[in-house]
Amino acid sequence: MRARTGARSFRRIHVLACATSLATFAWAAPALAQDQGNLQNSTTSQPAAPQPAVPATANTTSAAEAGQPQDAATAQDVSQGNSAQGAGDDIVVVGLRGSLQRNLDLKRTSSGVVDVISAEDIGKFPDSNVAASLQRLPGVSIQRSGSRGEPTGITVRGFGGDFNTTLYDGRRISTATGGRQIDFSTVGVDFIGQLSVLKTPDVSLASSSIGATVNIAFPNPFDHPGFRVAATGSGSIQDRSGKIVPTGGLLVSSTNADETFGVLADVIYTKRDTDTNRVYVSGWPGGNFAPCQLAGSTGTCTPTSNTASAAYANPANRQNLPGWFPQQYGAEQQRVEDERVDARIALQYHPSDDLMLTIDNNFSRQTITQENYAFGVWFNQGDLRNVTLDKNGTATDFTQTGTPTDFTSALNKQILQTNQTGLNVKYDATSNLTLEGDVAYAKSWLNPGDVIGSRNGDIGYGNALSNNLRFTVGGNSKDAFPTISNYGPAGNAAGWADTSLIGSHVTVNQTQHNTDELVQFRGNATWKQDDLTIKAGGQFYQDTFDFRNQSTFTNNFWQAYAGYGGPSRGTSGISPLPASLYQGSVSLNNFIPGFKGSLPPSVFVFSPVAYQNYLTSLGNPSAQNVPGFNYGNVTGFTGTFDEAVDPGSVLKVRERTWSLYFSVNFKTEIGSLPFTFNAGVRNEVTNLVATGQGRLPTSLVTSTADPTLLSIPTYTPVQGVTNTSSYSYLLPSLDAKLELTNNLILRVDASRTLTRPSLSLLNPVLNVGNGQRIGALSASGGNPNLKPYLADNFDLGMEWYYRRNSYLAVNFFLKNVSNFIVGGVTRQGINGLVDPTTGTAASFAVSQQVNGPDATVRGVELALQQVFGDTGFGFQANATFVNTNRPYDDKNITQTGFAVTGLANSANFVGFYDKNGFQFRTALNWRDKYLLQFGQNQNTGSFGSEPTFVNQSFQIDLTTSYDITKNFSVFGEALNVNNNQQSTHGRYSNQLLDVFDYGRRYTVGARYRF
Repeated sequence: MRARTGARSFRRIHVLACATSLATFAWAAPALAQDQGNLQNSTTSQPAAPQPAVPATANTTSAAEAGQPQDAATAQDVSQGNSAQGAGDDIVVVGLRGSLQRNLDLKRTSSGVVDVISAEDIGKFPDSNVAASLQRLPGVSIQRSGSRGEPTGITVRGFGGDFNTTLYDGRRISTATGGRQIDFSTVGVDFIGQLSVLKTPDVSLASSSIGATVNIAFPNPFDHPGFRVAATGSGSIQDRSGKIVPTGGLLVSSTNADETFGVLADVIYTKRDTDTNRVYVSGWPGGNFAPCQLAGSTGTCTPTSNTASAAYANPANRQNLPGWFPQQYGAEQQRVEDERVDARIALQYHPSDDLMLTIDNNFSRQTITQENYAFGVWFNQGDLRNVTLDKNGTATDFTQTGTPTDFTSALNKQILQTNQTGLNVKYDATSNLTLEGDVAYAKSWLNPGDVIGSRNGDIGYGNALSNNLRFTVGGNSKDAFPTISNYGPAGNAAGWADTSLIGSHVTVNQTQHNTDELVQFRGNATWKQDDLTIKAGGQFYQDTFDFRNQSTFTNNFWQAYAGYGGPSRGTSGISPLPASLYQGSVSLNNFIPGFKGSLPPSVFVFSPVAYQNYLTSLGNPSAQNVPGFNYGNVTGFTGTFDEAVDPGSVLKVRERTWSLYFSVNFKTEIGSLPFTFNAGVRNEVTNLVATGQGRLPTSLVTSTADPTLLSIPTYTPVQGVTNTSSYSYLLPSLDAKLELTNNLILRVDASRTLTRPSLSLLNPVLNVGNGQRIGALSASGGNPNLKPYLADNFDLGMEWYYRRNSYLAVNFFLKNVSNFIVGGVTRQGINGLVDPTTGTAASFAVSQQVNGPDATVRGVELALQQVFGDTGFGFQANATFVNTNRPYDDKNITQTGFAVTGLANSANFVGFYDKNGFQFRTALNWRDKYLLQFGQNQNTGSFGSEPTFVNQSFQIDLTTSYDITKNFSVFGEALNVNNNQQSTHGRYSNQLLDVFDYGRRYTVGARYRF
């Protein structure tokens, strides 16, 4: 052992006591000695001195401190939980309560508002999903994937998605999802060291988060010196899929005897299978009904808004009654396989106390394969009759003649792959000055290679076999879905699934290909002397994002065999289809347990790949006559359903940002009360270049195969369009902390932060896609000149650490946000097109975003953590109450309605027992109803962008583990034990959009660590 290693043991307590979350404080030796003494008495009211092992925010540690092991950083009150003997005489914290104490230490010593979740030990994170862990924190709620039930994103203080920045070890991570936020279900959680949620900014880390900055800290070799092994293996089953699938992980870490070099490598394989039942309405567009459409009306009915029309002379035909109707209704079963591989390798070189080099690489690849089996029916507002409108204008009962019925199957595949490589160098130039350089390169791919993202098969009956379908809304979206009646071919319910009457309809293949390439560099200098820390530096990153979508919509091949065939008296289509295509059915009886409403009997199970292969086997319609081919609308089809790139979807965005920052942190006294003050400023300059491909349709034609469709046979030539923009902002931050007593802390914080617009909104062209629907023409346009959201943030909080591992906190926050980006929908003509169904100018619902109004968000967070002495029992509880001066106004039917999204009251409770190697936790998570977004799957109405609300949810999760030996433990997990279902609705609560029933999941496994 080299001589410096002996000195390291002497410095361990002193140096690590200096490590803090937002800035490094110098603690006086007498105070440290006093608090260390208190560690021996579990009944003292004086909490132990905070000694955080891992910085919760930007790394202000020196090169020497970076080489210290984490295990010895936090002493343990032996009576308070599980412990293990560490190096020398150190007592190492392990177990849940040890992790909770470390979290409190980091929170308490931070100069800003920070919440932390630490691993209990290497290879043992508290939850199986990053977002699931984060929702235990005050002010943090999760968003779930409907089809999987997995937490995929977070909302912090009402701000979700792009409003939150996620970092890997202080670095931005690329993501090809289409936004700036990451999908948390792509992050392997088994070997994460720590999660930090910064609700007030650290200017040396980032100021690009109006919600919060989440920093995910991964392990390094010198976190746990010596040879370490951690392994985990488990099997899980979802109650509906009935299939056990594996998860396994292995971490190996080693440092040499002199502790100058270390290597760590880990790999995690995760599999989740989920069968989810879904009932959906694709959208509730708003429009105007004619009086003749209402229940009780008699005589002929010709709804019109054309004042020159002869029908307009009759007041009963005039469309002047505002209301909302369902665009498409159906039910489906989704069978999802989620397979993920995560891997990390980290090398550290520490030749002296003055130098630390770290090279690491993080890799993840998630493959989601989804099979969907569904039925769907389509409605047009002008075709509805016998309409009953409730007091809000929702069509709660109506009939529609000529309604076709479609059975669909889809094979969807999404691959999201990310790789990041980074180099970090720390050098202690003097005993006071530390220099740091960090460079990283990351790239993310969505559907790399020749992946087909979605293969769809659509069969059914219509035309002569259409029915006079009745649709009825039977209650609130939180416990009821609509009922349809008089279904079946020509209204014959007994023939609902008569395969002799079913024929081919549309065939859609489509794939989104994205890449996101990110280069970043950070350099800073930190000066620490006594109670003063000064930090200055700069950061640069270049983010290059490429979008491209290809589909059979672009070349119109999707209609190749539309028309349903002979039994429906279609002019095209194949019927009957081979019996070998049908592989069974899914019953829709009791499809969503606990929900009122009724559905038709079943949906078919069939392979879209086999269906498409059958149609291809019929031959090349361009070389020979193929009966059933849609010669009236499709040209260039040679037999295979090849995708074509949609020029309007092609987008390249290059964003370059230069930042300079400076911060000062010092500790002093005000009237003998310890006072910590941190002030910083960050200046960010952004240059942006957005390039798209523009074209406009030259005509609209009706489809001979489907009376609900319109096609665009020709466009103007494609032209490249490039737009440049830039902006610069000064982002100050101030944090003040006053220790009123040894246990009571007052915090005051103020800052300015920003959130950049989503990259997908910056397209400089108008996109008019093929496959338009009659009465539902739509187009979308981007805005490359969008400016960031800006927020002035204020926090006032009080924290009472009344005993070890227990605290009570109250935090008030206020955010004044300007430059809100609003997605308005306007009705307008495009390129002089004429609607062939009306003979008048075609009216498109055009969606486009602009910077608009300001809003204020305010709220309060309450948090309580209590451990009951030596009993092993304890709990965590928190609640967040939030509101705004710009709530949603459901009476506003203008094109530019606006409200703050994501705001909801929430509460979480975790009760636990942790003693003698046995651990049990019950987690209860509640979130009230909230406005998720403006926009629905079908958003073509006259009243702008319709809202999507998420109904309140309440979920109970259970976890348990038992340490069989010091190194080996077994564990179990039961998620969603109360079978919580996720449901959404439109403008009003009875406008159901989606209800997902994704069931319960059970996991049993084992861990080994050495």
